[in-house]
Amino acid sequence: MTSTGSSSPSTPSPGTTATGVPRPGGPGLLAGRTVSRIGYGAMQLERLRGDRAAAAAILRRAVELGTDHIDTAQFYGDGFANEAIREAIRPEDGVLVVSKVGATPDSGGPVPLRLAQRPEELRASVEDNLTSLGLDQIPLVNLRRTDSGPGLRAEGDQVVDLDDQMAVMVAMRDEGKIGAIGLSSVSLDVLRRGIPAGIACVQNAYSLVARDNEDMLDLCVAEGIAWVPYFPLGSAFPGMPKVAEEPAVVAAAQALGSTPSQVGLSWLLHHAPNVLLIPGTANAGHLQANAAAGAIVLDEATLAALDAVPHRPGDIALG
Repeated sequence: MTSTGSSSPSTPSPGTTATGVPRPGGPGLLAGRTVSRIGYGAMQLERLRGDRAAAAAILRRAVELGTDHIDTAQFYGDGFANEAIREAIRPEDGVLVVSKVGATPDSGGPVPLRLAQRPEELRASVEDNLTSLGLDQIPLVNLRRTDSGPGLRAEGDQVVDLDDQMAVMVAMRDEGKIGAIGLSSVSLDVLRRGIPAGIACVQNAYSLVARDNEDMLDLCVAEGIAWVPYFPLGSAFPGMPKVAEEPAVVAAAQALGSTPSQVGLSWLLHHAPNVLLIPGTANAGHLQANAAAGAIVLDEATLAALDAVPHRPGDIALG
């Protein structure tokens, strides 16, 4: 990669990437940059740990398909995802790399990560990301909290006030280590508290079947904050609903000649103008199908049928 991270060798038109590829899903805004609305989440790259060439090939294929927004973290495969991105992504690709802090790898634990919420841990995590990505600045860093959604819950000294966390995030932004700040796994109240410091995006669990963050999404639309949902198709966690299993989604997919997963992704793009997607996969076929979801058009009748799907949130804590 490049040592500057946010280098953009050429200014792409809104409809194409720096490499001249049409943007899957069209253009969206993230941290002041125009990006493709369908990006790539690097979490599943860990599945290719034994084949670095395959991991690089997935990333190169993502760029070929029009991806210029890659979401990663040092705790994805204990640095493997970041290292693969560093090796595969080139400055001329014009890719906006987004990382996150708030957790750290824990390969020996019951869950492969542990929380790292204290200010000094957030700073250390940014430094680790800078090193593994080979950057002088990470264009956008999400602060992963534990206020909402599935996953770990903070206990003991990991219960840290947002103001203390934002102070160190703003300091690192002022120092030039990060370009912009995002929030992840947060409540509406926490988002409201964070907005005065400048928030570029929110990453929360959200999908067609789990829409308990609708008020937060509305606030993000009003504030010009990108909404980047994780678990956009539901989750494999026990007890959490799956978008692709919904009868209305299956019916729409059959009518459109697409897959239920593509319909679920397309619904998100249609639902709000600030939605950006980061579906993750280690499979080239799935990668292409995810990008193709950006071309699916849902008519009013189909949207109405999908909007009527019952909201069934599943909120579990691990650890």
